[in-house]
Amino acid sequence: MSQPTSLRRLLAKASPPRSGDALAGVAADSDEERVRAQMALADTPLTRFLSECVIPYEEDEVTRLILDSHDPGAFDPIRSFTVGEFRDWLLTDAADTVSLTSLAPGLTPEMAAAVSKLMRAQDLILAASKCRTITRFRDTIGLPGRFSTRLQPNHPVDEARGILASTIDGLNYGSGDAVIGVNPASDSLENIERLLHLLDMVITRYAIPTQSCVLTHVTNTLRLIERGAPVDLCFQSIAGTEKANASFGVNLALLREADEATRSLGRGLVGDNVMYFETGQGSALSANAHHGVDQQTLECRAYAVARRFKPLLVNTVVGFIGPEYLFNGKQIIRAGLEDHFCGKLLGLPMGVDICYTNHAEADQDDMDTLLTLLGAAGCNYIMGLPGADDIMLNYQSTSFHDAVYLRRLLGRRPAPEFEAWLEHMGIHDAQGQLLPPGPGLRALALEVLA
Repeated sequence: MSQPTSLRRLLAKASPPRSGDALAGVAADSDEERVRAQMALADTPLTRFLSECVIPYEEDEVTRLILDSHDPGAFDPIRSFTVGEFRDWLLTDAADTVSLTSLAPGLTPEMAAAVSKLMRAQDLILAASKCRTITRFRDTIGLPGRFSTRLQPNHPVDEARGILASTIDGLNYGSGDAVIGVNPASDSLENIERLLHLLDMVITRYAIPTQSCVLTHVTNTLRLIERGAPVDLCFQSIAGTEKANASFGVNLALLREADEATRSLGRGLVGDNVMYFETGQGSALSANAHHGVDQQTLECRAYAVARRFKPLLVNTVVGFIGPEYLFNGKQIIRAGLEDHFCGKLLGLPMGVDICYTNHAEADQDDMDTLLTLLGAAGCNYIMGLPGADDIMLNYQSTSFHDAVYLRRLLGRRPAPEFEAWLEHMGIHDAQGQLLPPGPGLRALALEVLA
C-alpha cells in the first residue's frame, strides 16, 4: 500500500475487516495493505487528530462539536504520544479508572477509533474494564460490581396485556433496572401517550426504582411533554455526521431543546440524566452520509454527539442493521467490543444490544460469546427480551435468562436501588439469588393483567 495521504484514508485502511467498509469502497484491498496501514497509524502523533479533520470543519456540525469541545488540559498527559504509544499506555497500570476518567474530555472520537484499530480483543476488554461512567435517574447505573438490563417488552400491535405480561416476566428475572423501554409498533402520538401511561402506571403503583421510555422520535417526545405525558427519558437514534443525523430528522439544536425540556420535568429521584441514545455501525453509510469515512470511526463520532448531553444510557445496536455492514458473527463480536471500548474511553455509559438479524451469518452461540466478553469488559447494560426474540422488530437479541447467567458467572448485581426493590418483592434474596415467584409479584401480575 502506498502511504495514505489523509487520516480519513489511513483510518479506513487500518480497520479490521467488515462488509460495510467493503461496500463503501474504503476497506483495505488485502491483509498486507491493512497491516501496513496499522503500522503507519501506530506511528501517527495524536496531535495530528487536532489539526486534520476526517470531515471538514466548515461542512459538518459534528466535526465542529468535536473540536470546539476538546479539553486541551485533559489531553496534556498524552499530548506527546503516538497512537501506538497510547495503545501501550492504556494497557499499563498507570491507565487506571481515575486517570481514564480525567482523560476522557481530552480525547476526540477519531483518537479512540484509531487506537481501537491497533488492539486485539483482549486489549479492548482490559482497557474498557478500567473505564467507568455512572449515571442516575431513579436508580444508579454503572457502579462497580453492578450489571443492568433494559427490559424490552415489545409487541407487534402494542397490545397492553402483551406488553405487561412481558414486563412482569422480565421483572421476575430481575430485569429492567436500566429502563423499561418499548419500541412502538405505531408512532401515533395517541398510541405513544397510551404506552407511556401504561408503563408509568406499573412503575408508580409498585414504586419500582427504574425509568420508562417509549422509543419514538424526539419531536414526538417534545409534543408529548407539552401534552403533559409522563416522560421519563427522551430517546433518539443518532449518527456521526451532520448529514446522517439529518436523515434521522435531528440536529444538535433539536437535541439540546429535547434535553432541556425533559430535564425540566424533574421526574428523576436520584439524578437528572434523561437522554437515551442508540447508535450502530453502518448507519451513516446506509444514509449515504459517510463522506468516505470508515463505519467504526463514524460510530465513534456519534459518541461525541451523545457525550454533549450527559445521557443516562447509550446503546450500540451492534448487529441490527444487517450483514451488509457486519457480515457474520466474527465481525459483530469485534464491532461490539470496539463500540463498547470507544464509548467508555470517551466517558459514556455504554450498553450493547448484542444482536443479529436472521439473514446474517451469525447465531446465538456468537451472541453468548459477545455477552460473556462484554461482561468481562464492564458493559453497563444489555437488553432483556422474552426468549431473546423480538417479535415486533424481528431480530435476535439477549434474553432475561442471559442477564441472570452473566450476573451468576461474574458475581454482578443489579443497580442498588432496584436490587433493594427486588428483595422487597421476594424476587431476589439478600445474596442476589433469584427466588420462585412470591406473593408480591403474583399480586402485581394479577392486578395489571386483570
